[in-house]
Amino acid sequence: MTSIPKGEPGPAPAVSRAIELLGLMARHPSVPMTVTELAREIGAARSSTRNICTALEAGGLVQHCDGGYRLGQRLVEFGGAYLYSFEQVKAFHEACAESALLARELVQAAILDGTEVLYVARHEGRAPLSLSAHVGDRLPAARTAVGIALLANLPDDALRRMFASGQSGPEGLLSKIRPARDRGFAIEAGSIHPAVVGVAAAVPSHASSPGFAVGVSLVGVRPTPEDLARYGRAVQSIAAQMARPARRA
Repeated sequence: MTSIPKGEPGPAPAVSRAIELLGLMARHPSVPMTVTELAREIGAARSSTRNICTALEAGGLVQHCDGGYRLGQRLVEFGGAYLYSFEQVKAFHEACAESALLARELVQAAILDGTEVLYVARHEGRAPLSLSAHVGDRLPAARTAVGIALLANLPDDALRRMFASGQSGPEGLLSKIRPARDRGFAIEAGSIHPAVVGVAAAVPSHASSPGFAVGVSLVGVRPTPEDLARYGRAVQSIAAQMARPARRA
């Protein structure tokens, strides 16, 4: 995720500081942060930090509660408008609801952002599962099925550069990616949580849209190779349906 280094506020300092504050609150969504805490974290004066928070509050982007500030409800409006600007997200929800296998499963869509995946859509066929990522969450791409499916579209040399400093190194990642390329979908078991197996496929993309992947999270089960193949075909079908609006554009 692109960020603004401390001490480098950019050509519009107040706007840059506002972006920093929103990002900081997003990393601490459950606990309101005081002006003193916010100012210390972004390296700014309390007075200017308070002024920015006041302006953000007036716009509904943050709210003041319990002596501090947290993200405001209007961000939901902006985020929803952004997501639904993509035909793929609309197609995702329609295809999940119509899938004989996936309609009752937890299915998610994500995009690649550097070495992380950002979850942008979620279909809950059953009761919500706390073990899975929610819309707006970020996870390491190398540890998720959707991330592996997206990374599989990149050449090996690019992956080696991206993950040269990773804990397991690029070769460990490539050992996951090569089978995903061969079978057309990715499988990741237990990297995020030992009870979760993910199966995901990338959505064929075009230049005017980010690359999406769609994955199903299987919680508390031990799928057989036949099960994994069935789910793999199902997420490939969802991915193909998500690609169709883009091809018509």
